[in-house]
Amino acid sequence: MSEFLSQVFTTLLAILLGVGGVVGLFLGMEFLIGFLPQRLQPKVRPWAYIGPTLLIMGIYLVYPTLHTLYLSFLDERSQQFVGLKNYLWTLTSPEMHIAFRNNLLWIVLMTLFSVGLGLVIAVLVDRVSYESVAKSVIFLPMAISFVGASVIWRFVYAFKPANVPQIGLLNAIVTALDGQPLGWLVDTRVNNLALIAVGIWLQTGFCMVILSAGIKSIPREILEAARVDGASEWRIFWQVIVPMIGSTIAVVATTVIINALKAFDIVFVLTNGQRGTEVIANRMYKEMFSFLNFGRASAIAVILLLAIIPIMAANIRRFQAQEAIR
Repeated sequence: MSEFLSQVFTTLLAILLGVGGVVGLFLGMEFLIGFLPQRLQPKVRPWAYIGPTLLIMGIYLVYPTLHTLYLSFLDERSQQFVGLKNYLWTLTSPEMHIAFRNNLLWIVLMTLFSVGLGLVIAVLVDRVSYESVAKSVIFLPMAISFVGASVIWRFVYAFKPANVPQIGLLNAIVTALDGQPLGWLVDTRVNNLALIAVGIWLQTGFCMVILSAGIKSIPREILEAARVDGASEWRIFWQVIVPMIGSTIAVVATTVIINALKAFDIVFVLTNGQRGTEVIANRMYKEMFSFLNFGRASAIAVILLLAIIPIMAANIRRFQAQEAIR
């Protein structure tokens, strides 16, 4: 009991010091700004308030990025300069070729099915009276961590020999239909698809919620006018709804693409990259923590960052274009 009270006291003290520290910091800055000439105060005040945030971002984001770039040019123990050797290995090794191939598969399939299913579900639930319940059920996987979802799906994909009772949901269904159980995570024909299915299951709810908000922003008068003109629901979907929420679809798609590029948790928990399921992030983890090759791991991290930057830049340009229109 005393240990529990001690933990509660420590937590409350940390919250108090954290909140008090932030309040004290800004009050102190406001006090110091008061000594400046009146004409300079409006110019200095914004930088004084965002200064701590910029400092924290610099320490936790900018510096690690630059340090990782530096390590990528060193050997496995970060002792000798090796130039582009780590990048050459990253771009030419069979292991990384498998990872690149699988990440491309993740990007294509996960984006296509997550956004496609999310859009279809958003259109369908927009017409039913139990819309909120349906959305809650479909969005529920997003409340589960990627690791937790992977553990759940490990049991779904569990495999036992044909003459043994199946504990995995999928193989129980297959054997109940007089089929042969399949090693979903060990069969190289389907294991990557099985992993991507978990990602789709997690991302579809997110896509549905964002796209549903976009659909609700479409003026009902436009949809009613299309129906009065005799347009079928299929034609309305392709020629009215999709074009009018095109920017929303693009934002959702780029978000899913970034998540696919960073895929790690699902692969790590279910297969750890074995049997041809390696992805870039999982390979980076292995090089860093399993093989202790900091140079290669840093080079992989830099390449992953470079792959994500164009997608982020496209998103930023799209936001800027939308703001210019407004």
